[in-house]
Amino acid sequence: MLVWLLHYRGGIDYDSYDGYRVFNVHPFLMFCGFIFLSGEAMMVYKTVKAEHFVQKVAHMILQLGAFVLGVVGICAVFKFHDMQSIEDVYSLHSWIGIATISLFALQVKQKTQKIPWVVGLFTFMFTQTQTTRATLLPWHICGGRTLLYMSIAAALTGLMEKATFMQLSHSREARLLNFLGLSILLFGIFVDLSVALARYV
Repeated sequence: MLVWLLHYRGGIDYDSYDGYRVFNVHPFLMFCGFIFLSGEAMMVYKTVKAEHFVQKVAHMILQLGAFVLGVVGICAVFKFHDMQSIEDVYSLHSWIGIATISLFALQVKQKTQKIPWVVGLFTFMFTQTQTTRATLLPWHICGGRTLLYMSIAAALTGLMEKATFMQLSHSREARLLNFLGLSILLFGIFVDLSVALARYV
């Protein structure tokens, strides 16, 4: 990601007068937040040998960091669109991205009742009845895995959209974007496998 943004796209700078450098903040932070940190948050809870409370705190901190980076990344792309007079939220990529960040903040719990993320946080961080946690846990796990794949879908459609706008064909940059997309997909698959198979290790 950094090789692409720094070498081919001119760098990353949220406060730049160059709109394209502002835009570059978007893919970088979205990758770092919703893909890398979210994946690490899932793995730290399922694969790291530590006290249960330590696992929960690490999971929460990484997820909170992912959300903050995601919000700043979304702000960067809206700022870029304002600078370039481009319409907002018109592509499949943007629809998947907005749905992902919205569902990240709102999790579907207990028979499709929407409970704010903060309430979900308190449900798992602080002592609740064992029955409540046992009921909500499968939904929480399923939601987290779904959001990781939604983030990956947003990233892949975003890379494809950017390559199309730049009219890349058989250049080195195009091959780098393809490699980046495959790497993101493989990262998600391996995170999901480590979470799904953690109980067998």
